[in-house]
Amino acid sequence: MDLNFTGQVTRVVVVEEVSQVGQARREALALADHAGFDEMDAGRVALAATELATNVIKHGRGGRMYLSLVCGRRGRGVELCTQDAGPGFSLSECLPDGVSTGGTQGLGLGAIRRQATVLDAWSDARGAVIVARIYPSRCAPDIDLAYGALRIPMRHEVACGDGWHLRADGHTTALTLIDGLGHGLPAADAAQAGTAAMATASAFDAATLIGTMHAGMSGSRGGAAAVACVGQDGQTVQFAGIGNISASLCEPTGSRGMASHPGIVGVQFRKAQPFHFHTHAGTLLVMHSDGLQARWSLRDYPGLVHRHPALIVAVLQRDFDRGRDDVGIVALRLGELH
Repeated sequence: MDLNFTGQVTRVVVVEEVSQVGQARREALALADHAGFDEMDAGRVALAATELATNVIKHGRGGRMYLSLVCGRRGRGVELCTQDAGPGFSLSECLPDGVSTGGTQGLGLGAIRRQATVLDAWSDARGAVIVARIYPSRCAPDIDLAYGALRIPMRHEVACGDGWHLRADGHTTALTLIDGLGHGLPAADAAQAGTAAMATASAFDAATLIGTMHAGMSGSRGGAAAVACVGQDGQTVQFAGIGNISASLCEPTGSRGMASHPGIVGVQFRKAQPFHFHTHAGTLLVMHSDGLQARWSLRDYPGLVHRHPALIVAVLQRDFDRGRDDVGIVALRLGELH
């Protein structure tokens, strides 16, 4: 399977009153149009967005919706993610029609489930997180890829200085995260130059790809960058990083950090020495910029490590976003892209 996908900026809609449900629906329709959905499939996205946003107001005491274009097998989809501060719920108990925690008809989650290829949720004392991925109805049932990503600008900014890229050739998968220095347009330009270089690269060697980015980002303000190249079996990982990108291999029993070297890609660094790791298929690879605090541990969330990577990413962003910088975070389930 060949992939070559650059993550776009995540759209964020505040959902605290009824009028903002319409905004969430419009943003979802715009994203569906960008993904090439036909009228019928766009209607499915609009229905799911409306139900999710309505649930945030009725049951979750307000929150946010995050909307992303996602890459699937032989097609693209729309991801809708809501975060609220409500009392939470059990997804398995609330999916059947007629079940409600707020005195409503209890049809919302069931309607979302009927439209979505992927539906996953997490609920705890801080509220609920729901992720729904919707692909065109003509797509194969196995279209979804086991990754998750968010690319969120700093508050009051439109451009995001963090960027990510995913590439696969049937034998190796290369996942890249870039944090352009600073924030705003200059940082976004640096990140875009790096992802553009990755999109045209032919190598699948982490150190070589760092060099490719370095050349592509030359003339920009530069940034931190890291590349993880994963073998087809999902058990071998080659990692190279420059700057302060955090990277971890997460398993049910714990996690292993992957170290980067000092320097600025696009400006100056000494050497992109790669590190080699052997792990189990199904391990979760997580990379993020310093817009996210690095003190998290999935062991504090029993069972979360086994859930969809998009849900894991959303929970980490909810709880560890510093709130004063761009946030780029991407997670990949090893061995499930081939």
